[in-house]
Amino acid sequence: MPSATEALGALRAAEARDGALNLARRRALLAALATVLLRRAEEAAAAIDADYGGRSPEETLLAEVKLVVDGARHAARHLHRWARPRRVAVPFPFLPARAWQEPVPKGVIGIMAPWNYPLQLALLPAVDALAAGNRIVVKPAEATPRTAVLLAELLAEALGEDIARVVQGGPEIAADFATQPWDHLVFTGGTEIGRRVMQAAAANLTPLTLELGGKCPALVLPGADLARAAQAILAGKAVNAGQTCIAPDTVLLIGHRREDFIAACRATGIGLPETAVVNDRQADRLARLCTGAALTPLAEPGSGRRQALALAEAPPGHALHEAELFGPILALQPLPDLAAAIGWITARPPPLAIYLFGATTSEREAIAAGTRSGAIIEGRCVEYAAFPGLAFGGVGASGFGRRNGEAGFAEFSILRARVSHGGWSLSRLFDPPRNARARALVRKILR
Repeated sequence: MPSATEALGALRAAEARDGALNLARRRALLAALATVLLRRAEEAAAAIDADYGGRSPEETLLAEVKLVVDGARHAARHLHRWARPRRVAVPFPFLPARAWQEPVPKGVIGIMAPWNYPLQLALLPAVDALAAGNRIVVKPAEATPRTAVLLAELLAEALGEDIARVVQGGPEIAADFATQPWDHLVFTGGTEIGRRVMQAAAANLTPLTLELGGKCPALVLPGADLARAAQAILAGKAVNAGQTCIAPDTVLLIGHRREDFIAACRATGIGLPETAVVNDRQADRLARLCTGAALTPLAEPGSGRRQALALAEAPPGHALHEAELFGPILALQPLPDLAAAIGWITARPPPLAIYLFGATTSEREAIAAGTRSGAIIEGRCVEYAAFPGLAFGGVGASGFGRRNGEAGFAEFSILRARVSHGGWSLSRLFDPPRNARARALVRKILR
């Protein structure tokens, strides 16, 4: 397996030898990636299941395989429109010049993928990068080693070693990966490690896309139907056992009794996720985080690390109110009114998503105006990440940059300016040496 330096060097050499990828080649690569991933989908489900010690194959097929295939097909279908040059108006004094802008590839893109969606979060940025005409190097998460091996096989089969390479290893390899002079670097993971990645990339002035974390609140407002809200929130929380950056983290309960919401949660029948907590380290972190909190389990625990969903309540100042939960724990926070809920959100770093249930038009507008987030979603949780044309990303501590669809294409493109000047234009009157008439004309124009 090559080092990051070797992988970057090999792809730079391929780029120098073969040049940029034309649109036909990009479409062919996207189609090949979708085809290979579909053919090996059950292998992917088995690998992730083994890495987790229990991961729902249906979750892998939907949240990993289908999302990537849909993204690749969406990009291939719209690529011609995204990539076409666009004319720009030329000011009158410079006519008959022509001006336009064209998106061109950045070069070689580094992608640092996490363990919670080890295929999706490696391959969705890869889809965007390929659509924009770049080559890619992927660093999979060491916490999912079987999936990392499969990922290397998938990319080699679908794209070939002149387009994509995979670098495997632990934290030292990841640290070295972040220091390489990539033309763009993508990191998905925790906020604190994201800060370290950004610091490492700064030495090379490497542009970054960071998809980080945060506490995504679900506001259950007075107009909400509790049964529908509980069903939607728990369905989103149960996906991947809550190990999702956009999983609902804390329910802000406004105008409803906590007992009624807990009863509505029990009535959903959603209690034991089909996926385990990924490893003992994460299970221990969740146990420490919940020390001193009151837990209301919604089911009996499963075997191994399959933990039941639990509602958690804690006194002010408890870590449960500050740290991202990232597991099958759903914090519950009753609040007196919408102003208090907006205050709760703004007291913390901006989340990737804010989920709304039962919002009126005025409440919706107040939340949009009074908060910052990567998305505001009404009626369901998590599912918006499956919209291939919808820009996805965070704000501030939850990350920056956008992926998916045209936004992802733009993220990995350079918008290059092109101008073709004519033989003569009025602007030439101001070429030096300037006479008195030209100097007077300048002042007249400014008046």
